[in-house]
Amino acid sequence: MTKQKTISKEISITGIGLHTGKEVVMTFKPAPVNHGYAFIRIDLEGCPIIEANARYVTSTERGTNLEKNGVSINTSEHVLAAAVGLEIDNLIIEVNAAEPPIMDGSSKMFIEALEEASIIEQDKEREEYIVTEIISYKDEETGSEIMLMPADEYQITTLVDFGANIIGTQNATLSTISDFKSEISEARTFSFLHELEMLLNHNLIKGGDLNNAIVYVDKEISVETMEKLKKAFNKKDISVQANGILNNLELRWTNEAARHKLLDVIGDLALVGTRIRGKVIATKPGHKINTQFAKKLARIIQLEKRNKVPQYDLSQPPLMDIHQIMEILPHRPPFLLIDRIIELSDKHVVGMKNVSMNEPFFVGHFPGAPVMPGVLQVEAMAQCGGVLVLNTVPDPENYLTYFMKMDKVKFKQKVLPGDTLIFKAELITPIRRGICNMQAYGYANNKLVVEAELMAQIVRIKDTE
Repeated sequence: MTKQKTISKEISITGIGLHTGKEVVMTFKPAPVNHGYAFIRIDLEGCPIIEANARYVTSTERGTNLEKNGVSINTSEHVLAAAVGLEIDNLIIEVNAAEPPIMDGSSKMFIEALEEASIIEQDKEREEYIVTEIISYKDEETGSEIMLMPADEYQITTLVDFGANIIGTQNATLSTISDFKSEISEARTFSFLHELEMLLNHNLIKGGDLNNAIVYVDKEISVETMEKLKKAFNKKDISVQANGILNNLELRWTNEAARHKLLDVIGDLALVGTRIRGKVIATKPGHKINTQFAKKLARIIQLEKRNKVPQYDLSQPPLMDIHQIMEILPHRPPFLLIDRIIELSDKHVVGMKNVSMNEPFFVGHFPGAPVMPGVLQVEAMAQCGGVLVLNTVPDPENYLTYFMKMDKVKFKQKVLPGDTLIFKAELITPIRRGICNMQAYGYANNKLVVEAELMAQIVRIKDTE
């Protein structure tokens, strides 16, 4: 396991917004552990925060654009790629506009600023999603596809084919994220001439410059278009070189387009919110499919977190056996539904129940098809939580626990004779005035079988008389 990272001090960078043409000041600031990446619009009242999260993606035309509560951040991918490429986990990005500065169209200058701010380790281990099976997403209309497969580290390969002879078919590979700075970060954004004409006609690249975008000439330039380009880029003369690139711009790599697409993939997949250990193969990638895949992957990770079964060594002596449990809980057979307590702290408890065919409820639920009633699964979880609550008082034998509320109850799998149920209950809020609010889960056969939010109250027995 590796530690999370942030920067040691804040640092600002100034440039022009690609689409607005206005000067933008962006400031990188350190962030606490488990914070992730977040943009802050300091030009707006209240300085609203837009977390770098795939669920906030609203548009992928001309960049990956995020929006939360009506507040936007546009073209977020180059900045996020720099953070991921330097293996920074937690970062605050303040901007005084709706888009970061375009700089030279790559992540190079963001890398330089972040390194100048010094990257430091934090006192918390990094969370990482380890890919164990192939995950894929395909856009049938465009033929674009992203596949994620198991690998020892985060790797990315991009395969691009624009159907244009001027670029041809290209590919790029990043075998280790530590090579991002030298191999990928300087790859600049690019555009075809026909796309550039459309943007100019709609007045959408006021901050455009022939130094921050590669323009591939995929058609003959008319005199009218040439004059528009001269005016837009404030150039006295514009020409097309033998390599088909506008205005003498030298490529940094022959496959710079594929490398920039790889940069975009890294920036867009940062929106998953979790570091990835696996190999990404992106065929004909673009912001639309990148972010759609990011949303799918984020859902899978969230589901796996919810359904992840904690592992306990049941061969070890329990923290409490049935006799010690009965010293705390007032329940008795046949309604005592906990056999062991495995873990216990001031905030959580783990208990166990062996489900035997001898359980009295199987006689009628159901003859010939025994299934543990869901209501008794919830009761067993509540009893497990009762141990947690009653353990906070010096004389638990003088108290009773009463259900107050159950919410978000879900039954995922059937519980059958022979199953071993493991229950885990955690406090949602601290216990106050004898009221306990818990999130509880039940597992069997390495699967989540039941979950619920439970609220109970402990009351002294003399107060109930």
